[in-house]
Amino acid sequence: MPIYENLTVAEAIQEGLQVLGITKDQAVIEVLDEGKKGFLGLGKKQARVSIEKRIVEEPAPVEEVPAKPLVEPDPVTTEDASSVMEAAASDPVLLTDLSDEEALAQLGLYLTNISKALNAPALVKTARQDGVIVFHLETQKQGILIGKHGKTLNALQYLAQVYIHRIAKNKLSIVVNVGDYREKRQAILERLASRTAEKVKRTGRPVFLEPMPAFERKQIHSVLSKDAYVQTHSEGDEPYRYLVVEPADKRI
Repeated sequence: MPIYENLTVAEAIQEGLQVLGITKDQAVIEVLDEGKKGFLGLGKKQARVSIEKRIVEEPAPVEEVPAKPLVEPDPVTTEDASSVMEAAASDPVLLTDLSDEEALAQLGLYLTNISKALNAPALVKTARQDGVIVFHLETQKQGILIGKHGKTLNALQYLAQVYIHRIAKNKLSIVVNVGDYREKRQAILERLASRTAEKVKRTGRPVFLEPMPAFERKQIHSVLSKDAYVQTHSEGDEPYRYLVVEPADKRI
């Protein structure tokens, strides 16, 4: 890890960031020596810090289009959340304090309308699983509703959770799924959790994962909670909140 020296810790950090061409948020910084001002020029000692760019681990993408689609899928034009936001913008929330069943029915209609606006009309079905309500979107254009690396589906997930919180009297946990994407994603997240834990234990440094929905962060946390040598916590704001995996006996 590169080491930088200057009159003060702040100046040493600034110098290192400029050399590496990164911001403080992108850096892992360790103060090696706070330095000394000395007296009349005697005993003066420069501050020393080590700085390197944070390591960000990204899960491998899952298959975005089913192996045997019912019909040939259209090209995926919704590669990020912007199209979903536009599709949802014309459907304002007018109802509040609804019962669970009323709120879930409204959310089903909300997701149906968005799928139509995205040119991938879906039949919406619900199921309860471990205290979570899963909305299954059945469509012949799965690739459009999933999007590149699941970005469109995650945008739908975020909008669904925000919508239900606004209209429902009670707090409800929602998961939006298309095909078996979430099942494949869970298997990937479990492998990612194990691989990340090994990396943290090997290097002794934290790993910052890509932003992901709250329920996916909980899946990784659940896997790693059984490992006494690592710990996890979330940072950032939704929908860009991400998970940090770090050594259990050391916080950076």
